[in-house]
Amino acid sequence: MDVTTTDEVIVDRNEAVETPPEDDCCPICFSSFTVPCRGNCGHWYCGSCILQYWNYAAVSKPCKCPMCVRHITTLSPEASLQQRQEQEVKEVLAKIRRYNRLFVGGLTGFLQLQELPLLIKRLVWHMMDPDTNTLYFHEVRIFAMLMSTLYTAAEFSFIPTGGFRIVTVFDYTAIAMILILRVVGLYRRRRLAQRVRHIAAAEIEPE
Repeated sequence: MDVTTTDEVIVDRNEAVETPPEDDCCPICFSSFTVPCRGNCGHWYCGSCILQYWNYAAVSKPCKCPMCVRHITTLSPEASLQQRQEQEVKEVLAKIRRYNRLFVGGLTGFLQLQELPLLIKRLVWHMMDPDTNTLYFHEVRIFAMLMSTLYTAAEFSFIPTGGFRIVTVFDYTAIAMILILRVVGLYRRRRLAQRVRHIAAAEIEPE
């Protein structure tokens, strides 16, 4: 095999890696790839599908590949998507970049400060979800402990403690916040179920 042929084979292999297999489909939605992206494990998914799958995973950890159960720390969009101008494609690519910034450190991830609001938002929504088994007591209480440490180190005194230590006040506040968010989530679920029943009843009523 001459040098030219060898170079062509290498190019073909690189292109094959950068694009999903033609005879394959997304393992999550079982449809053709939409905004395809490849995990560091080598499996391809629709960008929106794998991000939605991550929404049901742990808040501060990368999602696991549904195919090989490896942690997906990097999502690589198909190269041709960078030239696409559709708004939907741009939004998915932006979310993929945010995901990659969250977990550039590997398994445990390195949370960049600019992405901290995204983590907090995900944590709040998970705590409001009635289907979530984890209430994140440990994570929130650790955060409360850090806040109480900063409060003490800065020598603030504007929070009434009622005779309790400031660490205890922050701890109780964190627990109360978790319970309140869960109650709000249950209320939202009930209102949504009522709305669905009203819509279904309106559709079956005879004119």
